[in-house]
Amino acid sequence: MANVRLIARLDIKAPNLIKGVHLEGLRKIGDPQQHARSYYEAGADEIIYMDIVASLYNRNSLSDIVRRTAEQIFIPITVGGGIRTLKDVENALRCGADKVAINTAAVARPELLGEVAKRFGSQCMVLSIEAKRASTGEARWEAFTDNGRERTGLDVIEWATRAVNEGAGEVLLTSVDCEGTRKGFDVELTRAVSDTVSVPVIASGGMGTVEHMITVVQEGHADAVAMADVLHYKRMALPDIRAGAQKAGIVVRSAA
Repeated sequence: MANVRLIARLDIKAPNLIKGVHLEGLRKIGDPQQHARSYYEAGADEIIYMDIVASLYNRNSLSDIVRRTAEQIFIPITVGGGIRTLKDVENALRCGADKVAINTAAVARPELLGEVAKRFGSQCMVLSIEAKRASTGEARWEAFTDNGRERTGLDVIEWATRAVNEGAGEVLLTSVDCEGTRKGFDVELTRAVSDTVSVPVIASGGMGTVEHMITVVQEGHADAVAMADVLHYKRMALPDIRAGAQKAGIVVRSAA
């Protein structure tokens, strides 16, 4: 069994690390590079940087942040937000990213996923899905773009399946309904996607306790867990999260 990865997610607006609820009501947290370095030293397995207004303004402004971060930390870095072309992907990788996460541009042109995978490898191509439940209690979700602002009309399960067939090597699955609430992941959503696609799925949105992480892995079949609020506000420490996972029998990387 592969290790379940504990991932620190950092959402960026201009030079600032920010955090919101349901991807809205954004609040400045601080310097993203300092936080990334802190999470690396605390034992994070990976870092995700997301420029949360990039698609709105048709640009990605993370190059300098990623370049400086890559000089200080030595774990995989995924960069998302505003990645629209192969040139954008190449620039992100040259700055030190290991993977790119694409949402809006992939919805507009799914063939981009295959083009990225063919040129840079499927392990580099992460499909980012922002999912909202269609209605309360119904096991159906719609994919959104532009940081959860724009509807696509795409069924999340169908879209994830097509994207993997196109060439996506991993899925970053964010529940907009749960994001920032600290009430737990959308386990049903995570399980529905994880049990359908053949690539790793990262559960994102909603972690507030170690039990939430344990549940989304054991019942939602997530391959990785992305955390933001609990880390940014120092509600939990990564060593404690790792220890909790190990105590529950979840296979994670041993602490250094």
